[in-house]
Amino acid sequence: MAQARETRDRLCAADGLKPEDIEIVSVRASGDKVQDRPLAEIGGKALWTKELDAALIAGEIDFAVHSAKDVETIRPAAIAIAAVLEREDVRDVLVGAPSIAALPAGAVIGTSAPRRAAQLLHQRPDCRVVPIRGNVATRLAKLAAGEVDATFLALAGLNRLGESGVGHPLNAEDWLPAPGQAAIAIECRTDDAPMRERLALIDHGPSRRALLAERSLLAALGGSCHSAVAALTRCNGDAMTMRAALFSPDGAERIEQSISFRHGDAQAPARLAASLLDAAPAAISDHFAKPQADFR
Repeated sequence: MAQARETRDRLCAADGLKPEDIEIVSVRASGDKVQDRPLAEIGGKALWTKELDAALIAGEIDFAVHSAKDVETIRPAAIAIAAVLEREDVRDVLVGAPSIAALPAGAVIGTSAPRRAAQLLHQRPDCRVVPIRGNVATRLAKLAAGEVDATFLALAGLNRLGESGVGHPLNAEDWLPAPGQAAIAIECRTDDAPMRERLALIDHGPSRRALLAERSLLAALGGSCHSAVAALTRCNGDAMTMRAALFSPDGAERIEQSISFRHGDAQAPARLAASLLDAAPAAISDHFAKPQADFR
């Protein structure tokens, strides 16, 4: 809802609208309804999009607002990413300790994200990971109750909720974020030209280029919600640099590579994906499939 309000406010500022001209429709996704199991076990990222997709295609809403990292790589042809808002801070926040190194020996860490779990276990194999889901308040309550010693949150989400003082941000150069993290993707019907034109007013070019490059990487890797993938993309004008790392689920194996390319080189992320998979041991590559259909 915070993301929807931010989108509304940006659109009002760009298009001369008033807040009351834009109705925010609350849709409770399946991912919100099922909190006791990791997403990978109950349907993956589609649990965050399928209800909104249905409403969009049925014409019940004009556009949908998503956390980009929660949008599956292959989307229906009837739906297009019409805008990407300026990306927030991509860093993860560790709550419960000032750093990964400062976690107590044998600490129990709550996370249902394969990337976070594998990245943690790679650095601290003595720790134990248990699944934990829910909104910020739910996760902090479980931490306060002693169910876990520490957990992770996205700094972007905390900033949008006005809770930026929670936890300790991790250096994104040392602890790579998820592809699409901190980006808000706005989707509308592909054939709705007037809406696509209106939403283009709030599209942030560098953020869009970085997001699409990271989605291209995921498409070329052919991963799933079980695959541990981290990526960090930097844009400097038309020049782009992408770092990506793949992990085995237990964190024992890690491989990282990077690529620099110019905006417009749509195949660069796919080249990086191919190079990573070629160099990856079976403990990593077995968790990735052949590239899927073309992505958008």
